[in-house]
Amino acid sequence: MSGGSESTDEALWLLAVNGDGDAFGTLFDRYRDRVHGHAIGIVGSSHQAEDITAIVFLEAWRRRDKVRMVNGSIIAWLLVTANNTIRNHNRQRRRYRAFLDQLPPPASVRDVAEDFVESVERDAEARALRTAFFQLKPQDRDVLTLCVIQGLSLKQAAEALAVAEGTVKSRLHRAKTRLGRHYKGPDWQPRIIEPRLSEGRTQ
Repeated sequence: MSGGSESTDEALWLLAVNGDGDAFGTLFDRYRDRVHGHAIGIVGSSHQAEDITAIVFLEAWRRRDKVRMVNGSIIAWLLVTANNTIRNHNRQRRRYRAFLDQLPPPASVRDVAEDFVESVERDAEARALRTAFFQLKPQDRDVLTLCVIQGLSLKQAAEALAVAEGTVKSRLHRAKTRLGRHYKGPDWQPRIIEPRLSEGRTQ
């Protein structure tokens, strides 16, 4: 293949932009688990997370000439794209549910798959946190994803989001406050590790 597993993201992406599928495959192998882990942490479903991960990398290939690197890494762009994909996915699900609500109710038959899904979603705290997360504005979700969940520095997040570093700092403070308000009321303090202010994590 053209790009080895030890090549930098920038080197591999330059090859991918020029149509090198092997180089793109190396980046997929490098970051697939990170994107999938982020997706499953938000949607709470491994099957949905697989679909979201596939869409994210499809978008990365389709829009490969527009991908933004942060400190030589593609991961920030992938995670923000994952957030956008999840938001679109949720819109589609709401439209589908609205359609189903107009249909006559089905016969009451218990499905084993439904029992399994319910058991997975029984963790009330995780479910409440996911709900609170999706009540935030997209820009709040993005800054929490980059600075808190993935541990990027304010500078790295600013590069990924194409905004000023001070804007990221104010958005982060506001996003934490809003998350706490949605999660457990106005007196709750978010139990979130502060983002790294130096180099942060890029891979």
